[in-house]
Amino acid sequence: MHRTARQITTAACLAISASAALVAGGAPATAGPAGHVRAEGPLIRYSEALPEGVRARVKAVYDGAGRTHVQLQVWGMAPNTEYGAHAHTNACGATGSAAGPHFQNVVDPVTPSTDPRYANPTNEIWLDLTTNAAGHGVATTRVPWQFSPTRRAKSVIIHVEHTHTGPNDAGVAGARLGCLTVQF
Repeated sequence: MHRTARQITTAACLAISASAALVAGGAPATAGPAGHVRAEGPLIRYSEALPEGVRARVKAVYDGAGRTHVQLQVWGMAPNTEYGAHAHTNACGATGSAAGPHFQNVVDPVTPSTDPRYANPTNEIWLDLTTNAAGHGVATTRVPWQFSPTRRAKSVIIHVEHTHTGPNDAGVAGARLGCLTVQF
């Protein structure tokens, strides 16, 4: 049987997808998706404190050990400035509150969540960064879990300050400046 290049490419992609869905030991992955996610574009701007034209890129990689690695890059922010950033439960909307609360792997029964048992960089995706003189910044994090197929973060919000870690203000990072929708 003679196969076209397109048929061969499709078969190869299916084989890669199938093998990526296996974790060590050959068991099907149940913790979340195999592979990676990428989103890039201009931030939806919620505040004049965020310069116009800011762009961001978010990459999430899901490994076979059940971890999630996330990187945030921003361009066009204020120079030499600290920002907080987190994955949020909803996609970006007309207002910052439309993105909902921070995504938590184990959900705090109290909202808003400021309890450090829930609002912490292991249970949430925190991407705090400091921009350089050109307004470019990069943050990376790794959490020991993956999203379930039925419950996933849908955006990354940039906040006005680095994330607090105190006993009564854990997870607080101030006003929501901008948002990028990410299909984690």
